[in-house]
Amino acid sequence: MRTLIVFIVIAAGLYVGFSLMLYILQDRLVFLPHMPGRDLDATPAVTGLQYEDAWIDTEDGEKLHGWFVPAHGARGTLLFFHGNAGNISHRMESIMIFNQLGLNVLIVDYRGYGQSSGKPGEEGTYRDARAAWDYLVSQRGIPAERIVVFGRSLGGAVGAWLASRDDMNPAGVIIESCFSSGLDMGKRIYPVLPVRLITRIGYPVKDYVTRIDSPLLVVHSRDDEIIPFDMGQAVFEAANEPKTFFEMGGDHNAAFWISRERYVPALHEFMNRVFEAAEDSPGNKPPGVVAGDSS
Repeated sequence: MRTLIVFIVIAAGLYVGFSLMLYILQDRLVFLPHMPGRDLDATPAVTGLQYEDAWIDTEDGEKLHGWFVPAHGARGTLLFFHGNAGNISHRMESIMIFNQLGLNVLIVDYRGYGQSSGKPGEEGTYRDARAAWDYLVSQRGIPAERIVVFGRSLGGAVGAWLASRDDMNPAGVIIESCFSSGLDMGKRIYPVLPVRLITRIGYPVKDYVTRIDSPLLVVHSRDDEIIPFDMGQAVFEAANEPKTFFEMGGDHNAAFWISRERYVPALHEFMNRVFEAAEDSPGNKPPGVVAGDSS
C-alpha cells in the first residue's frame, strides 16, 4: 500500500510538473523560428522573379522584413502569412504559383523569424499582420478590394484574425492547412493534460471566421499528419458564406505542391470570383492595373 501511495504521489508530481512546464515554455514550444534556421537560403531572384526588400515598422517598435514580388500586369496583391518554422525564403514555390496567377505578393517574416526583429508570440503576430496590411494600403496605395489575405498553417490563424477585424475588407481570404484553435490542437497532442487550464496561445480560428464577410477559400489535405483534416472542415463549417472548400492530397508541408495540378486551377477560379466584382465596377482601374505596381 505504501508503495502505491508513493507511486501516486510521484505520478501526480510529474503530471503537475509537466503541465507547468508546458504553460511556462509555451511560446518556445509553439513558435519555431530556428527550424531550420533564420538565415535566408535564397531570394526570388533565383527563380527569375523581380523583388524588393520590404522593411515594415510595427506599432510596438519592431522591424519586420519581407519581400514585395511584383507580377507583370497584376490584377491584385496577395498578403502572404507563412506557416511555423523557417522563414520567407522557404516559401519560394508558393511565391512562384501566385506570381503566375497574376498577383503581386507581399510575404513577411513574423517578429523573431528570418531577419525580423523581436521575439515571436501570438499578440505579436497580430501586430505584424496589421503592420503588413498597413504597408500595402498606406505606403503602396493598394486598395483593400485588390488584396487577398492568404495564410498557411499558423499563417492561417494570423490571416483569419486580420480579416476578421471590423475595419478590414479584403477582396478574399484563403486559409490553408490551418488548425481550428490552439486549444483544439492542444487537446489532440496532450489528451490527458488539463489543456484548457494551461493553454495561453489561443488562435481561435473558428471564432475569427464567423466575423469574416469576404469570400473565403478553405484548403486542407485529408493526408495532413500535423493538423487533422477535420479541423479544416470545422473552420469551413463555422465560416460565413460565401465560402468554398478545396481538398488537397499529400502531407502537411507538401500537399499544395503534390496537388498542384488541381490546386492551382482552384486558386485561379477563386481569384476570378473575388476580383470579378471589382473589375466590373465603374470607375475602377482596368484588370491588371494595381496601385503601387512596380513591374
